[in-house]
Amino acid sequence: MISVKEALARVISTAQVIGVESISIHNAIGRTLAEDIYADRSMPPFDRVTMDGICINYDNYESGQRIFAVESIAAAGSPTVTLQDKSKCVEIMTGAPLAVSADTVIRYEDLKELDGAFEILEPTVRGKNIHTKGSDHSKGTVLLSKNKRIKAIDINILASAGKSIVEVYCSPKVAVISSGDELVEIDETPTDYQIRKSNVYMLQSRLQELGVESKTFHFVDNSDYIYSEIKVILEDYDVLLMSGGVSKGKFDFIPEVLEHLGFEKLFHGVAQRPGKPFWFGRMGEQKVFAFPGNPVSTLACFHKYFVPWLYKVRGLECQPFKVVLANNVSFKPDLDYFAQASISQSEDGRYLATVKHGNGSGDMVSPSSMDGFIELPKGKEVFEVGEVYDFIRF
Repeated sequence: MISVKEALARVISTAQVIGVESISIHNAIGRTLAEDIYADRSMPPFDRVTMDGICINYDNYESGQRIFAVESIAAAGSPTVTLQDKSKCVEIMTGAPLAVSADTVIRYEDLKELDGAFEILEPTVRGKNIHTKGSDHSKGTVLLSKNKRIKAIDINILASAGKSIVEVYCSPKVAVISSGDELVEIDETPTDYQIRKSNVYMLQSRLQELGVESKTFHFVDNSDYIYSEIKVILEDYDVLLMSGGVSKGKFDFIPEVLEHLGFEKLFHGVAQRPGKPFWFGRMGEQKVFAFPGNPVSTLACFHKYFVPWLYKVRGLECQPFKVVLANNVSFKPDLDYFAQASISQSEDGRYLATVKHGNGSGDMVSPSSMDGFIELPKGKEVFEVGEVYDFIRF
């Protein structure tokens, strides 16, 4: 059995960038940019009106004029108009380009509408209510940098820059595998000795959030069957995420089968709770993360080991998230303890973690009200309020 630190180091040491591919921005959420994204034009690309109202030449207002006859009207999406007579105004809408010869916009709320004209009721200043050309970003500016994980707001930027197709780091092809004769499908009615499959769907959903496509499989407790099925799956997948079949039971065949297939065992057993029986190995460029079958163990191992590995494959680093322990915790076993906790923020901006003990690693319901795991290191039995530790977000 090895330490958590050593286990993570061995996992990360196997991570390498797979390659680069071009994908539609419709499929880019959660992926990592493999190129810098530049502004192909100034942002905004013209002097953009930010309020519905009228645009005027400020010199006339400054000389005392307050009533401006309407010369024309301009809407968003229309070509730029010109204010021909500077003593008049253009009625103009939000998003429209500012009229040539105008330099100030007065919103409707500060106007009184007359017959074919508007009277300015409130004081104004030159340049008001105008988002000037290039004031956000000039043409050629880097808008998004290489190695950035793409979020929803970034899709807005990509679209604005004309990037319907974007280069990203390739994601591994992942097979998510459950095992055990006790597991049945979601829509089946289990007998007294059966339970419905759930871990694979949790893992698949989390992979989807991370921008990774996957397919689920299930193995019965038969070593020959497991051997033949894994052999077929390995023809199409880079990574196997397995849940169950890795402990010391007489029907836990996964480690034996994997090694028989030619996988190099990098470790089996980590000094942690939950998730102690975790098995990890590789064969060439293919990896197997074989998690214990209890839901909380699977959840902990996935986030502690697979997620940082995936980040590394995508050219990213998992940044540590520090929290302050908000309640005293006692834990006697000489293991790293991944304690379920909820997060709140103090008035001084610190993140506080309140540990709430569940009903063991088989309790799949308690994590739903938690934010993640606080990592309490082995070597002590009492963890006190105010101490700072790493936190693993779900």
